[in-house]
Amino acid sequence: MLDKHYHPETIEAKIYLQWETENCFAPEENSNKPSYSIVIPPPNVTGNLHIGHALNNTLQDILVRYHRMAGYNCLWLPGTDHAGIATQSLVERQLTAENTTRHHMGREKFIDRVWQWKAHSGGNILNQIRRIGASVDWSRERFTMDEGLSHAVLQVFVTLYNDGLIYKDTRLVNWDPVLETAISDLEVQQQETDGHLWHIRYPIENSDDYIVIATTRPETIFGDGAVAVHPDDARYHHLHGKYALLPYCDRRLKIVADTMADPEMGSGAVKISGAHDFNDFECAKRHDLPMPIMMDKRGYLIDPAPADYIGLERFEARKKVVKALEKDGFLVKAEKYKHMVPHGDRSGKPVEPMLTEQWFVDAKTLSKPAIDAVKSGKTVLYPKNWEKTYFEWLNNIQPWCISRQLWWGHQIPAWYGEDGEIFVAMNETEAQILADKHYGKPSIITRDEDVLDTWFSSALWAFSPLGWPDTNSKDLQNFFPTSLLVTGFDIIFFWVARMMMMSLYFMKDIPFKTIYVHALVRDSKGQKMSKSKGNVIDPMDLINEHGCDAMRFGLAWLAAPGRDIKLSTDKIISCRNFATKLWNAARFAQMQQAYYDPETFDVTKIKHPLHRWIIHQISTLAQSLSSDITSYRFHDASGNLYQFIWGVFCDWYLEFSKNLDGDINAEAKRENKIVTAWAIENLLILLHPFMPFITSELYTQGKFSPNHDKILMLQSWTKSEKNMRDDEACNEMDWVMRLITQIRSIRASLNLPPSQILPLTLSKLNPQSQEFLQSHQAQISKLARVTITVSDTDDDFPKGSVRFLHDEASAALLIADAIDFKMEIARLEKNITALIAKSDGLNARLNNAEFIKKAPANVVTQAKNELAGNDDDKERLNEALNLLKQISEN
Repeated sequence: MLDKHYHPETIEAKIYLQWETENCFAPEENSNKPSYSIVIPPPNVTGNLHIGHALNNTLQDILVRYHRMAGYNCLWLPGTDHAGIATQSLVERQLTAENTTRHHMGREKFIDRVWQWKAHSGGNILNQIRRIGASVDWSRERFTMDEGLSHAVLQVFVTLYNDGLIYKDTRLVNWDPVLETAISDLEVQQQETDGHLWHIRYPIENSDDYIVIATTRPETIFGDGAVAVHPDDARYHHLHGKYALLPYCDRRLKIVADTMADPEMGSGAVKISGAHDFNDFECAKRHDLPMPIMMDKRGYLIDPAPADYIGLERFEARKKVVKALEKDGFLVKAEKYKHMVPHGDRSGKPVEPMLTEQWFVDAKTLSKPAIDAVKSGKTVLYPKNWEKTYFEWLNNIQPWCISRQLWWGHQIPAWYGEDGEIFVAMNETEAQILADKHYGKPSIITRDEDVLDTWFSSALWAFSPLGWPDTNSKDLQNFFPTSLLVTGFDIIFFWVARMMMMSLYFMKDIPFKTIYVHALVRDSKGQKMSKSKGNVIDPMDLINEHGCDAMRFGLAWLAAPGRDIKLSTDKIISCRNFATKLWNAARFAQMQQAYYDPETFDVTKIKHPLHRWIIHQISTLAQSLSSDITSYRFHDASGNLYQFIWGVFCDWYLEFSKNLDGDINAEAKRENKIVTAWAIENLLILLHPFMPFITSELYTQGKFSPNHDKILMLQSWTKSEKNMRDDEACNEMDWVMRLITQIRSIRASLNLPPSQILPLTLSKLNPQSQEFLQSHQAQISKLARVTITVSDTDDDFPKGSVRFLHDEASAALLIADAIDFKMEIARLEKNITALIAKSDGLNARLNNAEFIKKAPANVVTQAKNELAGNDDDKERLNEALNLLKQISEN
């Protein structure tokens, strides 16, 4: 017997352990079923599951569970990313607490220490993935630095190098002076900062004239190689080709004409520090300008800065140079200036654009097939509007910096001879052979100390975990290309596009057929979640408090394409209440001894229209859910399930089945139990992809059929067959339910006591309506709380009645004895007056230009929503008031 109350905390771990123990997540071997495969976006091994992960994995799990039940051979492959910079930073912080450093330990011992940390703490996020019910095949779990994947990484690097698509170059990169490594754009966080815009006067050579430039980083003037002005800026035509003199340095700066200078910004003249600014770097290349490097990799000034600046930390140098410029008359003015400053997401310190020698991938060449694959429709992005973003990024792609000055990661398989010659090979032995052959004698080679960008190994994730470079791998043959990638928009370029490039180059095929880009999860006010705002919602807290199913269902319900999710705990609570409603319905059915045998159940032999109607409705629901899920309309599917289970099955079907005539025969009672069991078991199947735990528990413990000893997730999706459809039964039940709904609506609008039985008179019923009424009069009377009289004419409808039409029939609900007209009219008038006053106040706020301008967007939206709701309430109460006045006057 089911417990009286639903306790998710007692069933979730038990059920997941059963799934995992019985190997429910693994695909079938040698299956003839069509394949459906997804590779999980590998979370950082250092990480904890955040709400974005929870959404991403919930949507993937819905799709995998649905396709598994729909007859596909499913593989959802899990794994984690070694997260080079994040993991190294974490372990280095531990070493700092122990008063030591990685340099003191040495590379080999440090890497051993990281592996120890990974073995001890790296599985935390995997356990959290289990807690959200993810049906991933743990037997195939991979790690981006495990042996097989590391071999694949080396193979890709060596192949691309030999094909001329990986090379060394000196270019500008994002440099973290604290961690002393290049970092990707995704590892850079833009932070709004209160700074200054310093306007500095540069003298013109052999002239009393000068030119004024503006900068937010005055310490970088020692890296200036030129000054740029717009070619159409008439103010500076006379200075084209002349030279400015850099204060405190014996350096002439050529004045060049370039469109990067904005005549409307500051003075219209900009300093060009090619080694320390991305835009300046491109300008310097266009004009072949010098690019002095004035800062070392720790952020300290070096030659060519003046001698008394060398060795100063960058921000100390800034203070010193500003004072000097002001003292010596070079500083024109300093304006307060709020601007975005890039910070390293791990160090938390400002990033420096740095001109360094790094390894690069020729992304431009690799991107062309990736562009064509989406243009041709081989891979589809959904929602489609993300294709524009995809094309914009790839059409403007720059060389991809793949080297990192770290120790944790895939060490670059490149060795250097004593003269700097490069030898790239799978291992040192092969590199030594190459070197000895090159030099014609035994030689000394040294391995490159850098490691690869984490995104390099992640770019292979669609095929390397399936066994590549072993092209005979069964997984590779069965599950590549994968069916789908579910991802956030923020990594379309960093990960998705690179997976496309690598798969098309090495597999000669797309990595996935569809890319579903889900929304960002924000707080209930629409604000981005952040620790500083204190509005972060931890999915583990939601699970602990409300259960996993409630969190999953709430996220799916809010996942409308193209709209960010505004998540509130109220939504999750409503989903928990939904779970409780389902539990209570199943418990009621169990107490009524609902049971059926699928082997003998025959829909064509069901007689009562109520039961034929619910079979039709569930069949239709199954079909619509299949369409919603495969079209990624998770919000529609969730909303339809909620409305159907609560509003149709519980509020209508179960209530009708309770109120069937008490004198029905034994066969009819048996039919009632059979169809109730069939209905609830199929609803558990349809709800399972969204709420896997509670549905599994009810399927097993409800014991509604002989299938209760089977595992729900391995059962077949509900069929939607022609013989399950019955339009006549639907028309009949629709007539009955609409009549009950009209009566309930009148009672509610007039504030009538719900328990009081009211007289209802019906007239002008056609033969079909008379038949419907005769079949269901008892249920209508009980559910609408009325006594029913049929009249040939509406002329003798009693006074004090609310009249309404029901299709061709006229109806009168007598309320005179159930209401004090004067008192109710007074109550409605009072409430309407209060609503008018509230609307006036809201309108005053919304018509106030200052309020609209200064109030946060969510506050304005809330006011508009309140006004709309207020107006709806006024309209409803006015309708009730007019109705009462009309009745009382008659």
